[in-house]
Amino acid sequence: MASLINMVSVSPRLSTPKTTTTRTSSLQTRPTLPPFSVSVPKRRLTVRAAETDANEVKSEAPDSAPAKNGSSFNQLLGIKGASQESNIWKIRLQLTKPVTWPPLVWGVVCGAAASGNFHWDFEDVAKSILCMLMSGPFLTGYTQTLNDWYDREIDAINEPYRPIPSGAISENEVITQIWVLLLGGLTSAGILDIWAGHDSPILFYLALGGSLLSYIYSAPPLKLKQNGWIGNFALGASYISLPWWAGQALFGTLTPDIIVLTLLYSIAGLGIAIVNDFKSVEGDRALGLQSLPVAFGEETAKWICVGAIDITQLSIAGYLLGAGKPYYALALLALIAPQVVFQFKYFLKDPVKYDVKYQASAQPFLVLGLLVTALATSH
Repeated sequence: MASLINMVSVSPRLSTPKTTTTRTSSLQTRPTLPPFSVSVPKRRLTVRAAETDANEVKSEAPDSAPAKNGSSFNQLLGIKGASQESNIWKIRLQLTKPVTWPPLVWGVVCGAAASGNFHWDFEDVAKSILCMLMSGPFLTGYTQTLNDWYDREIDAINEPYRPIPSGAISENEVITQIWVLLLGGLTSAGILDIWAGHDSPILFYLALGGSLLSYIYSAPPLKLKQNGWIGNFALGASYISLPWWAGQALFGTLTPDIIVLTLLYSIAGLGIAIVNDFKSVEGDRALGLQSLPVAFGEETAKWICVGAIDITQLSIAGYLLGAGKPYYALALLALIAPQVVFQFKYFLKDPVKYDVKYQASAQPFLVLGLLVTALATSH
């Protein structure tokens, strides 16, 4: 697991006008507050606070939700089918999309396993938990909140009930959350480097690099997600390679062969990322984003998706077999088979209708395959 950073300075300039207005959608541009400015070298980004009293910021539930009987559980996980919510802390949690944390946490587990130096004692367990918090809640939460911020125009078309386009949370609150999560992740990485006794702060560098990758993935002018191939591979690398590298660097040595192997595995992550593109086709097309379903058509993109996932894992199994580890290769093949079954049962039938069912059914086998590969490389 997954996104300017070391050179960014924030300089808010807020006055306190007496006029109070009603909060509207964050996409409307008639705020009563002065701009909140974020200064970046060679650029100046200005975002406007939502229409609220400067002395009292309240969150309101969105005017519409995807379903009358939305799920509170879905709301907390940050997935579709969420209920309306007015509690600001629940909305903040929703923006971080906790459902996306487990792959990053699992990546840390795989890296620790691949290091061959993890021990089931209090210190190593405590280190791994902090590394998981860094990778999941902090930096993945930062990435997801940042992505929702820069996707607010697309979401206004595809999912207008989401917290930012609906006005359930103010723009200032979103920006504050982005900074708190980013700094929390970078601070955690620095603590882990000191704790592990690293001569070079490799975990801090990984966290910094991953955060920068998240930024250029979501934000203009680069906005990697505008290109289906580059953007989805960057996303796949963030979810598979980076947390693995963090776990392995924490307990052992990050070697070139592991870097190449995990980057290869990230092609499967590219396929997983494509799954999420199908639900955004309308908004992507309207705003000129070249996601693979837009660029190639939904039918072709479905097969690109499953091909990236399956061929990558088959290649890894071949690598393990060639490296003299046939039992690990057979175990990985056994985990690929049910993924193919669920691809035909759900994803290839209707990638929009069955996306959640497909991912819930197939991805556990993929992440188990990651652990099998990690264990193979440690022996």
